[in-house]
Amino acid sequence: MGHWTYSSMDSRRTFLKGSSLLAASAWSVDAASSSSDIPPSISALSSMRARVRPITTAERKARIEKAQQLMAEHGLDGILLAGGTSLKYFTGVGWGNSERLFAVVIPGKGKAFCVCPAFEEERAREQLNQGPLEDADVMTWQENESPFRLVHSGLQARQFATGTLGVEERVPFVFSNEIGLVSPGLHLSSATPVTAGCRIVKSPHELELMQIANDATLAVYKAVYNPLHPGMTQEDAGELIAKAYARVGFRGEASVEVGEHSALPHGSLTPQVIREGTPVMIDDGCTVEGYNSDITRTFVLGKPSDKIRRVFDVVRAAQHSALIAAKPGVPCERVDAAARKVVDEAQFGPDYKHFSHRVGHGIGMDGHEWPYLVRGNSLPLQPNMTFSDEPGIYLRGEFGIRLEDDMYITEDGAKLFTGPSPSLDHPFG
Repeated sequence: MGHWTYSSMDSRRTFLKGSSLLAASAWSVDAASSSSDIPPSISALSSMRARVRPITTAERKARIEKAQQLMAEHGLDGILLAGGTSLKYFTGVGWGNSERLFAVVIPGKGKAFCVCPAFEEERAREQLNQGPLEDADVMTWQENESPFRLVHSGLQARQFATGTLGVEERVPFVFSNEIGLVSPGLHLSSATPVTAGCRIVKSPHELELMQIANDATLAVYKAVYNPLHPGMTQEDAGELIAKAYARVGFRGEASVEVGEHSALPHGSLTPQVIREGTPVMIDDGCTVEGYNSDITRTFVLGKPSDKIRRVFDVVRAAQHSALIAAKPGVPCERVDAAARKVVDEAQFGPDYKHFSHRVGHGIGMDGHEWPYLVRGNSLPLQPNMTFSDEPGIYLRGEFGIRLEDDMYITEDGAKLFTGPSPSLDHPFG
């Protein structure tokens, strides 16, 4: 497996929108705060937004400079970014993909250019002018014209229409294919060594934003846990989660799975009711200035069975083993192996039988991003890489237990952004 294999950055949140995902938005602060039935534990929450420092234009310029260095190392004359996270990361421009090409080309040397629908020019310049590409050329096309020929013209003007262009992985095939057709002398290659090469190692500021996101999510979970009681539905829990995220001031999401449905790692469409003595799994996180958290807590209201306790203890030990194994220079796959060894020795193996997914994914501006802590990935860990640490044991038809915290690699090991779950009975201490 190459270093960038499995580099799709789609989050579990996208997948869960079709199951039991419960969304909460900071925009509902007034409505949630005015409710007379907010539990005291949620009322006690306060906004964390004052802690947030936005990413600056200077930081984005430094990112582009690093990208240009990596272009030279990987033989790329430039990279093409369409709408998505990497475009936002480098330029500050927030843009979604549609059937109309909007793209930014950052050359290894010289001025960047943007290809934009003519009727979107003002909106594009508004965003470009607020970031590091305020001097970028904006090339516009009318609805009956080819934007791909404009890409070719821009490359010609920068003298690499016969060079190598790195295409970011979120660029739709129809766009890259059309660019290749109008630029037959151009070699198209993957831009992932550049985009991932920049994004997988976080700056202190990025870690700061991720710390806030993790603090907010754990505070929300703790506040929601207190008023939960048997008989509540997923929708009831979702309302509490929405109110709690509104109080801390960030957009967040969570899935709530109960009992046998917690044995499905990404949940079920089946409506569920919290029952005494049955595992409840709450999973997901929030976004702070574009940076994500991803936390899972599994607990029981009432008295759990001995089997549930044993599985929880094994998962908690596996999570700790992965944390201890994660050090600079250690291959990603070894972290997965450390957690899987604990699960296998507890007779919940072999292999992926009950621990059915990798132990962790990279996390940052995307909920799931490179690199992945999975067998076959030999990429060595580096300081300031960030991952989820989330082993799980899933007993189909019975229950599942997953514990997840996000971690960052330091010079001499790994640390969690948040403390791990202390116990099944006291998941938040």
